[in-house]
Amino acid sequence: MALNRIHPMHRTVAAVATVLLALPLAGFAADQAPPQGGKPPAPPPEAIAACNGKAEGATASFAGRNGETITGTCQKVGDVLALRPAGGPPGGGQGGGKPPAKKG
Repeated sequence: MALNRIHPMHRTVAAVATVLLALPLAGFAADQAPPQGGKPPAPPPEAIAACNGKAEGATASFAGRNGETITGTCQKVGDVLALRPAGGPPGGGQGGGKPPAKKG
């Protein structure tokens, strides 16, 4: 049967059914992606412990996962004071450093 011979009502029903079947899949895909513009991940416990008892802006350090020394400045991250590594997070991860400039 050719497409041009399908009753318009059947095309509408088919389109609605396709959308309804696709919605749960779209929701699942959205759950898998990190939130856009959401909260950044919490600092690691070592970064928080390095700044325990220190003032904001103080220099601190801790031993990284591979035994390297991570040095930086204590800064408020949400409700906690945590070490922000100098030059950004170790291993070239995302976050740390200054946020990107806003485009006007």
